[in-house]
Amino acid sequence: MNGIANQGIVGMKQIRQLIIMGLALVLTSCYDPAESPANSVLAIIPQPNQMKKDKGYFTFDKGTVLVVKNDAYVEPTLILSQRLKIAAGFDMAIVYSPPTANYVQIMVDTSLAAEAYKLSINEGYIQLKASTKNGLVYGMQSLRLLLPKEMESKQIQSHVNWSVPVMEIEDSPRYGYRGVMLDVSRHFFDIAYIKKTLDRMSLLKLNTFHWHLVDDQGWRIEIKKYPKLTEIGGFRVDQEDKHWNSRKVTQAGEAAGYGGFYTQAQIKEVVDYADKLGITVVPEIEMPAHVMSAIAAYPELSCFEKPIGVPSGGVWPITEIYCAGKEQTFVFLEDVIDEVADLFPGTYIHIGGDEATKTNWAVCPHCKKRMQEEKLASVEELQSYFIRRMEKYINAKGKEIIGWDEILEGGLAPGAAVMSWRGTQGGMEASEQGHKVIMTPGEFCYFDQYQGPQNTEPIAIGGYLPLKKVYGFDPVIPTMSKEQESFVMGGQANLWSEYIPTEEHSEYMLFPRLLALSETLWSTKEQRNWSNFSERLKVINERLEFMGVNVSKSAYAIRDSATVDIGSKSISVKLHNEFDDADIRYAFAHDADNFIPYTVPVTIDSSVTITAKAYEDGKAMSPLFTQQYDFHKGVGAKVTYHTLYNSSYAGEGESTLVNVLRGSKNFHDGQWQAWLNTDVELTIDLLNQKDISEIVLGFLQNQGPDIFYPTAISISLSKDNIEFQEVDIMEIPFKSANTDEIQDVKISFGRTKARYIKIHAVNGPYPGNDGGSWLFMDEVKIN
Repeated sequence: MNGIANQGIVGMKQIRQLIIMGLALVLTSCYDPAESPANSVLAIIPQPNQMKKDKGYFTFDKGTVLVVKNDAYVEPTLILSQRLKIAAGFDMAIVYSPPTANYVQIMVDTSLAAEAYKLSINEGYIQLKASTKNGLVYGMQSLRLLLPKEMESKQIQSHVNWSVPVMEIEDSPRYGYRGVMLDVSRHFFDIAYIKKTLDRMSLLKLNTFHWHLVDDQGWRIEIKKYPKLTEIGGFRVDQEDKHWNSRKVTQAGEAAGYGGFYTQAQIKEVVDYADKLGITVVPEIEMPAHVMSAIAAYPELSCFEKPIGVPSGGVWPITEIYCAGKEQTFVFLEDVIDEVADLFPGTYIHIGGDEATKTNWAVCPHCKKRMQEEKLASVEELQSYFIRRMEKYINAKGKEIIGWDEILEGGLAPGAAVMSWRGTQGGMEASEQGHKVIMTPGEFCYFDQYQGPQNTEPIAIGGYLPLKKVYGFDPVIPTMSKEQESFVMGGQANLWSEYIPTEEHSEYMLFPRLLALSETLWSTKEQRNWSNFSERLKVINERLEFMGVNVSKSAYAIRDSATVDIGSKSISVKLHNEFDDADIRYAFAHDADNFIPYTVPVTIDSSVTITAKAYEDGKAMSPLFTQQYDFHKGVGAKVTYHTLYNSSYAGEGESTLVNVLRGSKNFHDGQWQAWLNTDVELTIDLLNQKDISEIVLGFLQNQGPDIFYPTAISISLSKDNIEFQEVDIMEIPFKSANTDEIQDVKISFGRTKARYIKIHAVNGPYPGNDGGSWLFMDEVKIN
């Protein structure tokens, strides 16, 4: 009996241990960081072609090793091993044959296309196959994105389960050219930031860095044969406190303190760094225009050799360009190309070729002689001669040229590639002629444009390019033939830096729009889905923020779309942001503490202020949206225009100034009316006499594109539209401004009965404005 009893006791202990072990297994299988909210979405951007998830996980630990064929294959593994060493403390050993388990193996598979990869994750090991270094790099980046975001930490992260799900990925890009252009001429960025940008490009499988090294406002690359290019051309007078287009003309010899340049050693360092990340660097050496920095250094390169300073701001038109008639111009450019070609091993050199105003060429004796000798009928043909001659020299160096779509004018060698930036027509023409095309139309690819409601955004060049619109970009135009499509190399994002003086601002403009572009260039059309992308984007954004990237939240910002019913004097207000099924909550100003979910448009027929915020998982993600809708005595009144608004800015027609809706800083939003070089003169008919004591006029100022406040305003009232009594004349002194702003000009007077209100707003004069001047109005409030 004792024996049986003892056996029973032992059996109970065993059962208890099994229960505890079972519970532990259940808890372990239930809690896995790879299934936590941050990793519940398989957040790889760009979306892989094929991806199949299975049960289970592979977990990295201190014993995980990297298996390579030989030392030549170690470099791509550093993307993974260096990050895990810093964030997890795992110093992954390199071995040359696989152990039984717990390894990541890099393998060469020559059957795969150049940038394709296969990633196989099993519970015991991971295999990555590719035929080239680039393919291995992209596979490693996908594996990196499957790991927790803490992998991007700069210090050890304890209590992180470094697991990735068991899965198979087969992937390759849709286009071979996936580019980003950084303009370092208008504002200079140091090497550290360039490397950060390359790191982030590689993460998104972007493979071409277009380095805009030369422009009017700065020459940024050391050319040893011509040291004054950087000594003089690399620096300009510091006028950073003024609007880009309101800066005074710099004179030759003025003390210049803003700028910088890259030494040839630094250039080589960047090129080598990029190559390790699967990125080719394409330098841009502008010609024949956008070269005032070079002419400031060597005036003899221009037609009339007039000494000039490096411009501190905008220049238009660009008339100081290289002289096409002087032989020394070509000697200079060939010398520059010699040094550039040695620094950049890639196939292409970008030569610009855009926006050359050729008025000097038309009267220059050297250029006229060249035209006569070469039997050229126009300065346009002279530019073609210029481009073809430089193209021939660059070809002789074993390189091909890329140029903006203006280089099409006059004919090109077969190997030349065209960047279509003025819409897509340049791409159509180039592909028809058998030239390779890189699509980069401003409408989709110019990241210097605003990406959110302009009232809440940092200053930009203008325009509006939200995230969702970038995601809708496709390099192939539907009207292209199959043969034309074959010439489309891919696409590119361009970040011009006139209004981008800091790294933080540059990051803000690039991210997250660059994520959208990367997917349009890599993933197949069938793989692209905005809702799915939005979910992955939220996870990747968290990773980027963990990396220290200044990611814009503009896509969360609330916009209002309002529809006016003038007859009933009511407005239907729709609130939305860029995400489907956004969690938006709103309140009226008098009840600001009680936000309610937004589900359907809000109808209002009296003055009210609406506030709103967008949320995600209970966390506020957008700035506070605030919009006042002011129903005044003039709503729905009849407006007679004595000077008609410009047809380009007609707003919503005759009701625009009395429809309650206000314009934003985006003067293309459809709520502004504008007058060019003429005063505003109009009469408002209230339809019957009313007691009024105040007129409020809404104006926009943005001096960069020549939009100014009026210099004077007069208001007159009448009961019969015959006899008018002037109630006020207000003068508004001109002030230089480097930001855009909206101002309500309030004119108060004693309570008066009136039916008709005559308004005269004076357009100018404005000191320093030699071109056209605009007056923009959005509402006339009558109280």
